[in-house]
Amino acid sequence: MEELLNEFKKTWQIILENHREEIFSIRSNRISPGLIEEIEIEAYNSRSPLKHLATITLSQANTLLVQPWDKTIIPNIEKAIVEAKLGVMPSNDGQFIRLNFPPLTEEKRQELVKFLNQKTEEFKIRFRQARDEIKKRFQNLMDSGKIADEDAKYQFTEQLQKQVDEFNQKIEAAREKKEKEILSV
Repeated sequence: MEELLNEFKKTWQIILENHREEIFSIRSNRISPGLIEEIEIEAYNSRSPLKHLATITLSQANTLLVQPWDKTIIPNIEKAIVEAKLGVMPSNDGQFIRLNFPPLTEEKRQELVKFLNQKTEEFKIRFRQARDEIKKRFQNLMDSGKIADEDAKYQFTEQLQKQVDEFNQKIEAAREKKEKEILSV
């Protein structure tokens, strides 16, 4: 029983971390390299995240500067950034790629909050699927007689609910923090 609960906790912590990474890439008023570092770039007959091919820095409050280590892949980087539909056009001077992000309109902020909520719901669904799987595995142990104690079932249900509550509190806190970031002027 304890083993199942520990396994479940590891699973939902991974789900929570993936959620944080996913929402980090959603644009807010504060521009950060995280917006583009995971964009997949076609280079050297494979696809790699931009952060593995270039240095990404914040040069001004609304401008990201991308400095590829190999200047020959600049066109590939530009193409991938355009395809990522970030709402910016890359500017290339042969050495760097500049991305000037315009201020967010109120309408765009609302779209981003809606997108944030959709992403959060996707991760909550993944969590519920993991929870249901653990419940099913525990029930199989009960049915097979490996766990015959009704007290164990009560304890398992109680501890599982504590983890569910902890997950829900953490994912909501992350969502609310990102929403405030998006809506701040």
